[in-house]
Amino acid sequence: MSKQYLLGLDVGSSSVKASLVEVESGAIAATAFFPGNEAPIKAVRAGWAEQDPQMWWDNARLSLAKVMADTGATGNDIKAIGISYQMHGLVCVDKSQQVLRDSIIWCDSRAVPYGEKAFGDLGAKRCLSHLLNSPGNFTAAKLAWVKDNEPKLFARIDKVMLPGDYIAMRLSGTVNTTVEGLSEGMFWDFRERQPAQFLLDYFGFDRSLLADTVPTFSVQAEVSRQAAAETGLRAGTPISYRAGDQPNNAVSLNVFNPGEIASTAGTSGVVYGVLGEVNYDPKSRVNTFAHVNYSARETRLGVLLCINGTGILNSWVRRNVAPEGMTYPQMNDAAANIPIGCDGVTVIPFGNGAERVLENQNLGCSVHGLNFNKHTRGHVIRAAQEGIVFSFCYGMEVMRQMGMKIGTIHAGQANMFLSPVFREALATTSGATIELYETDGSVGAAKGAGMGAGIYKDHDEAFATLRKLAVIEPDSRLEADYKEAYERWKAVLAKER
Repeated sequence: MSKQYLLGLDVGSSSVKASLVEVESGAIAATAFFPGNEAPIKAVRAGWAEQDPQMWWDNARLSLAKVMADTGATGNDIKAIGISYQMHGLVCVDKSQQVLRDSIIWCDSRAVPYGEKAFGDLGAKRCLSHLLNSPGNFTAAKLAWVKDNEPKLFARIDKVMLPGDYIAMRLSGTVNTTVEGLSEGMFWDFRERQPAQFLLDYFGFDRSLLADTVPTFSVQAEVSRQAAAETGLRAGTPISYRAGDQPNNAVSLNVFNPGEIASTAGTSGVVYGVLGEVNYDPKSRVNTFAHVNYSARETRLGVLLCINGTGILNSWVRRNVAPEGMTYPQMNDAAANIPIGCDGVTVIPFGNGAERVLENQNLGCSVHGLNFNKHTRGHVIRAAQEGIVFSFCYGMEVMRQMGMKIGTIHAGQANMFLSPVFREALATTSGATIELYETDGSVGAAKGAGMGAGIYKDHDEAFATLRKLAVIEPDSRLEADYKEAYERWKAVLAKER
């Protein structure tokens, strides 16, 4: 008898990853991602960031073909499909489901003035009590930019969707979304428990532009004959889960309940915690969305701290500061040879667009305290990693002010969490224990699909095989040094702002 699998697709801005997970054992059978190098992001103007959704679909098909070839799996062996995706992107399609323009993705900051004006006109009290956020730079504000700047194109829009909704549409021919998805776009009214009509009216959006909602864990659609012919999947295979990348990362780490924390540190960095009661940051420096298990019966909200300038800063340093050919592990070794605080070098890491934790300011990245007679590449490499850590801790201060308890951070052993310096600095500066697990977004999406299709009875069964790889405790011996470096970092940030 052939093995049965769950398929997880993770649609990121750098690549699309596919994983096949064995249903019976929960083991990862195969993983692949395309492209091999980072996918291009179009930046026609400063602060803009767009990608062609067709590229996501092409890379999803390549990744799927690779994992099927590696395992020998056929379409009949894949029992359910889950999708994780980069949050806050805007995809616009016409009545024929044809994409009308490149997607305005998460790190594009052109819509900031639209969200800020809406916040001022509608009032902070109304927005925060209904949306739990300022409209900010989220999907609704991006659509407002399209309406204002591309009116002819806007008139042709039949549906707007998120990147994960687009991939589900390509797989099934069906357009739908989730409450979690609407909330991350600022289209969900938490007080009325329905789409935010007051915001739609303010921007002049017809409600028909929004897709119908389906439960996050459910048979949301089925693979169409056309998609089956393109992918090798079986027509009728259920698409039974989708979520934004950060709620999904929490899922992959079995983070479902109040007080549990998940983190990632890829291109952008995130600390994501679950709240059991409605709350928000009055300045929207961190954001509150529906978590994957949000319902009318149980309030489960995800509080998201996002730092845009995370792994992208580390990769920039590798390309432009490190010697040619230097690997990330070699960079980590170089950083480890530099003392805490980098002998006075401080890096402000916000060079990837407007940062919500800074109230949508776009400060750019800057390096401070360089002494040409003293400092080396190693100082800059370590200062960049410490700057990322300190930006995390800066946002975590806001989360604690909201009542979030941050005692343990769950993370996958990937990206910046592969750096011993990063892990040590984050644990010691924040005071939180870091637990690293063998998982990633595509694996979480696969197991979410198993839950949505009823293959697993609950998340405890789905993640029973989740393997803890390492535990990093705060180091009390280093606490004073990290505190001094962090306070200097905050002082420099205050001057920059």
